[in-house]
Amino acid sequence: MTTLNKIALVTGAGSGVGRSCAIALAEAGYNVVLTGRRQQPIDELAATIGAAALAVATDVSNPDSVQALFARIEETFGRIDVVFNNAGTNTPSMSLDELSFEQWQTVVDTNLTGVFLCTREAFRLMKRQQPRGGRIINNGSISAYSPRPGSAPYTATKHAVTGLTKSTSLDGRKYDIACGQIDIGNAATDMTASMAKGVPQADGTMAPEPTMSVDNVARAVVFMADQPIDANVQSLTVMATKMPFIGRG
Repeated sequence: MTTLNKIALVTGAGSGVGRSCAIALAEAGYNVVLTGRRQQPIDELAATIGAAALAVATDVSNPDSVQALFARIEETFGRIDVVFNNAGTNTPSMSLDELSFEQWQTVVDTNLTGVFLCTREAFRLMKRQQPRGGRIINNGSISAYSPRPGSAPYTATKHAVTGLTKSTSLDGRKYDIACGQIDIGNAATDMTASMAKGVPQADGTMAPEPTMSVDNVARAVVFMADQPIDANVQSLTVMATKMPFIGRG
């Protein structure tokens, strides 16, 4: 049973997967720290959740901003129990040779460097807090296994997140820090709304794809978060049953 004094951080909490997971964690008894680049969406979510929520605008790609976030968490709560590294971005689908360096860098800064920076600060706090330890959950993607056409930056960062998850899991063992990864396929959010109209397929065609409720992701994240510290869900995939991933489509 989740205790009321457990503290969970959700990055990219202002919309989509992050918003749904933050609400689910609060309903499961966590105090939730909500972060996003813009203050208004996380303030609105905090008002929805109530007293269990703290909204702190943060640029996860900026080391100073992330350090300030964790200083605020320690000042307010004294510890952190769960970090859900969810914040992410993407580029429009395009051939690799058409990508600008700025587009590449933006995706890398958020999807990979942001996960590293939040993980680093979580490690520092989890190692010194009493009782020590905690859990880090990284949002990977089906793209961590297999790319979509025209998605080089996103796919590269999600493959890298898998490596970072494994390294975090290994390095965290002696400090009672567990780390796992959730890989999501076609959760229905604003980012996947275009799937109903059709998205590029590997054979060069455009085709609509099935989606699933984002609530399925939220339940999975709560399940991962609620494990005792001597157990870890290292990898979990939750996806729309009929999406074209397994087999040949």
